Amino acid sequence: MVEIIPNFHPAIVHFPIAFATAAVVFITTGTVFRSWSHATQCLMTGRWMLWSTALFALIAATFGWFAFNSVTHDEVSHAAMTLHRNWALGTLTALLVLMAWDVWRGHSGKLPSYGFLGLLVTAWLLVMSTAWLGAELVYRHGIGVMALPKAEGPSHSHASHNHEHSSTVEPSRNAEPDQEALTTDRAATTNKNGGGHTHAPGMPPH
Repeated sequence: MVEIIPNFHPAIVHFPIAFATAAVVFITTGTVFRSWSHATQCLMTGRWMLWSTALFALIAATFGWFAFNSVTHDEVSHAAMTLHRNWALGTLTALLVLMAWDVWRGHSGKLPSYGFLGLLVTAWLLVMSTAWLGAELVYRHGIGVMALPKAEGPSHSHASHNHEHSSTVEPSRNAEPDQEALTTDRAATTNKNGGGHTHAPGMPPH
């Protein structure tokens, strides 16, 4: 089996996010534009997306529970993990209730009401909020991260790196005159100071 750190939870969570978004789009379209010729297809597709959201949310929550009890963390990240877990359990419960409601509605032959649509949008917001908290665990607290890149020497900057390359590839045509002017200025400064250079106040000569 392919090993994914901390486990398969990070790989599964993207599915309920995508399916929940698709469910909102299709069910909203089929509900608002009921007279449209493709409204029925939109509603059916939205139902499948809603059921897939609940299914993959259950799978993601299962792997998330294993990750919650296995990854290394400190007190601060433990509080963040607990918050993410609580939101995930609440979101999963809302999705399962919506799925059961949709199955009952389908058997009764009723079209989605605007109340159902409002709860669906609320569940989608719960999914997105839970996903945000999960991302915070990784990118802010480093949960499940095996190693971080270590900078060797000065910090690496792509902007300065590109600037250095451009300066090297396209040297100034006036480099020699500028160098001569700089040499002249230094010579003049040297003669003025008696062959030496000035020091800041309080600095001993050398």
